[in-house]
Amino acid sequence: MTEIITAELVSIDEPLGADKRAVIEALAQRVAAQGRADDAARLAADAWAREEKDETGLPGGIAIPHAKSAAVTQASLAFARLAPPVDFGAPDGGADLVFLIAAPDTAAEEHLAVLSKLARSLMRDDFTAGLRQATTAEEVLEIVRGAIADDPAPASAAPTSRREAAAAASRSEGALTIDGRPARIVAVTACATGIAHTFMAADALTASGAAEGVDLVVEPQGSSGYKAIDQRIIDEADAVIFAVDVDVREQARFAGKPVVRSGVKRGIEQPAQLIAEAVAAASDPTAARVSGTAAATSADAAPRASLGGSVKRALLTGVSYMIPFVAGGGLLIALGFLLGGYNVTDNAQNVVLSNTLWNLPTTDITSSLGPLGQYLGSVAFVIGNASMAFLVPALAGYIAYGLADRPGIAPGFVAGSVAGLMGAGFIGGIVGGLLAGLAGWWLNSLDTPRWLRGLMPVVIIPLLASIFASGLMLLVLGGPIAWLMSVLTTWLSGLTGTGVIILGVVLGLMMCFDLGGPINKVAYGFATANLAAGIAGDDRYLQIMATVMAAGMVPPLAMALASTVLGRGLFTGAERENGKAAWLLGAAFISEGAIPFAAADVFRVIPAAMAGGAVTGALSMFFAVTAKAPHGGVFVFFAIENFWLWLLSIAIGTLISAVLVVVLKRFARRTPIAADVSAEPVTA
Repeated sequence: MTEIITAELVSIDEPLGADKRAVIEALAQRVAAQGRADDAARLAADAWAREEKDETGLPGGIAIPHAKSAAVTQASLAFARLAPPVDFGAPDGGADLVFLIAAPDTAAEEHLAVLSKLARSLMRDDFTAGLRQATTAEEVLEIVRGAIADDPAPASAAPTSRREAAAAASRSEGALTIDGRPARIVAVTACATGIAHTFMAADALTASGAAEGVDLVVEPQGSSGYKAIDQRIIDEADAVIFAVDVDVREQARFAGKPVVRSGVKRGIEQPAQLIAEAVAAASDPTAARVSGTAAATSADAAPRASLGGSVKRALLTGVSYMIPFVAGGGLLIALGFLLGGYNVTDNAQNVVLSNTLWNLPTTDITSSLGPLGQYLGSVAFVIGNASMAFLVPALAGYIAYGLADRPGIAPGFVAGSVAGLMGAGFIGGIVGGLLAGLAGWWLNSLDTPRWLRGLMPVVIIPLLASIFASGLMLLVLGGPIAWLMSVLTTWLSGLTGTGVIILGVVLGLMMCFDLGGPINKVAYGFATANLAAGIAGDDRYLQIMATVMAAGMVPPLAMALASTVLGRGLFTGAERENGKAAWLLGAAFISEGAIPFAAADVFRVIPAAMAGGAVTGALSMFFAVTAKAPHGGVFVFFAIENFWLWLLSIAIGTLISAVLVVVLKRFARRTPIAADVSAEPVTA
């Protein structure tokens, strides 16, 4: 394995070119000249393609251009010490130590392990200092072969690098603790090739975790395989870090955990910041959480997401970013009703514009709290109404963001506004956001000249994607979608008796099927997108909002009841602890509180939850409960009419689900699935 590098593949202080492409091409030529690649141009092109996706410069004057290429016949390292340094995109300047890592596209696991070991060595100051002090190719060989032959220093050892020393020096005692104990964090690192950045990020996070006194376990998902972190450790973790450039394999294992996501390079360059963000997310009930069920991607799934998978994630992104507008706006509107009375909608804007705290209204007082209540209620209603007006534009804008990143936001918002103008509603917002996002993604994928790249994200992509998406909405799609929304409204208007109850059953099933996933979000998005129409006087939509919120509360409440009261012995210790938290999560209408239970036992938890949710949905519609707030659960009781019947609906559904899950766990056996994995997780 030490023959992965030879003296002929080492260049010391030789001029290889003025830019990184020239350096990559020169090193590829060296590999080919030694008979280790049959096409130097092809190897250079593959390494350059990887470089264009994500620059390989790292802090400390290091660069690791790399590729798995069909042109490579023998796994190789080519090394260059450059004078002067060449810019490889690192935040602190040029690189003087450059390793070209060349692996065959069918590289054996042992070769990949050797290359990964080298990448980890680059995180050690003694290794890089030795390379800078070497005067001959033989000295470089000795240093590199020593790193390859020996395991790197364990991450839990005393700090030896600048990064570790800085983290240890800046640590404030107790800063990264939760409930008086060290924070427990799990992390996954993965890059496109799974050779270098994957393991360097794992080591950087592990070292920073040790320096910060955090209980951190990292799972590097490399090309040579990976060993899944023990599920018990995941269950007990406070938060998750995904420092990845590709999909996380078996992501459902982490479902329900607060998550911080970043590219893999940030795991190398800013590990301490990522850990601090994860600790903060663990204590933030509004933090993003890992979604999904046990049916998530498998370990051998393709690392590059399909178009369908990208669209699905974009839709969930759009809904998740839309919810704060809806929740905040809806709660403010509900507060406006509480303070100003339900007739506050009649002249709220006029009251706000014509009066002040020092000049309160004197006529048309609808509030039981008098002029002050009328004025403050009008203020809350106007702010909430303004927030709700962003519902469709925000949905479309962040769907586009999910597909095209920041360049997609502007065209997405514009397309969403056009959808509102056309009367196309939230369906129009979804279509407009997808069109804007796909257009932005395609434009961003074009191979543009260097001088034009700076203009692409701020001018070219927003301009052209806006013309494409909004133009299609105005000229072709807006009218038919508006007609569809009109038909849907007419259908809802005609629902009476049994039809209303069936609608409640369907909404209840959707809310409980995937606990915050796409189907849940479709039902919730339908309810919140039409909440404004309900507040304007159409009680049918207020009944739908109440039904959706009630059904969404059932799964966490049912799991809490089952795991802490009815069937304690059927649940693990971690599940019982999760059950205690699920009481509050369920009461606040946070369906994701049931995800840890579903992830561990999907085929018994989900059917039980759906059964109770369907009953709750039917009862809520039957009792004609209405809700003027889109979120908050029992804490927005003042915005719910027929509140006690609504609570009764939730209680009945919760009891049904809890009893059913206990019965299924006691009498319905399941076959355990053993995982077959091949590389150790890294532990701080």
